[in-house]
Amino acid sequence: MSGLLRGKTALVTGGSTGIGTAIVQAFIREDSNVVFTHYRDKTDADAIVTELSNGKGNIETFQADVEDFGRAQEIVDKTVENFGSIDILVNNAGANNDKVIWKMDEEVWDEIIATNLKGAFNYMRAASPVFREKKTGRIITISSINALRGKFGQANYAAAKAGTIGLSKSVAKELGRSNVTVNVVCPGLIATKMVQSMPEDFKQQAIAEIVLGQIGTPEDVAELIVFLASDKARHITGEVIKIDGGQYI
Repeated sequence: MSGLLRGKTALVTGGSTGIGTAIVQAFIREDSNVVFTHYRDKTDADAIVTELSNGKGNIETFQADVEDFGRAQEIVDKTVENFGSIDILVNNAGANNDKVIWKMDEEVWDEIIATNLKGAFNYMRAASPVFREKKTGRIITISSINALRGKFGQANYAAAKAGTIGLSKSVAKELGRSNVTVNVVCPGLIATKMVQSMPEDFKQQAIAEIVLGQIGTPEDVAELIVFLASDKARHITGEVIKIDGGQYI
C-alpha cells in the first residue's frame, strides 16, 4: 500500500462485481474511504465490506439503481455526511442487452441508455456542487472501446457509452475552473463474469483482435483509475483513455 489516495473519499457506482470490485479494492489499498453502490447483489456487496473494512469503518455500500435521480443525490449526501466530503466519483455501473437494430424494441433501448448514460449523469449532477464548493475533485467514467468503434448487436450499448464521452468532455469544461478533472476510461475485453459467459467462438474472435494476445483483468483497469484519481493526474482532463491491449487498433 502506497497511500496514494490517503485521506480521500471515493464514491464508486456498481462496485460489487467485476471491474467495480477491483476499483473498490484498489482504493482501499491506497488508504482511501470508499462508498460503493450495488443493485441486486447485496450478499456480494456485504461480503466486500466485511473483507475490506477490518473494523476501520472506511467502507460502506448502498443499494441503488443508478437510473434513479433522487437516489443518486441521497447517496452523495450520505457520503458527505458519513465521511465529511467526497473527492472522487467513479461512474462504473453499467449493463448490456444486445440485439441487432431490427430486433431491438424500445424497452431494450431505453434500459441501456438509462443505466449507462443517465446513470452517469445522475451521479455527476449530484456530486458536482460538492466539487465546486471545495474547488477540487476527480470524476472518472468507465466507457468502452465500442463507444469509439461501434459493435454489431450493440447499438444501444455503443450509443450510451459514446454519450458518456460527450457528457464527460462537457463536464470537464464546466468544472475545470473549480480544479475538477473529468476523464473517461475505455476498456476492451476484460475478464469479468460477462466475458466468461460469452460463447467461446465470440470470445476467441475478440481475443484475436488484441495485439497483446491476452484478455485484460479488472485489476489492470483499476490501476489506471487509481492513477487518474490521484494527484499525479492533476493536469489530465477531458481525456478518453483506452485500456485494451491494442484491441482497438
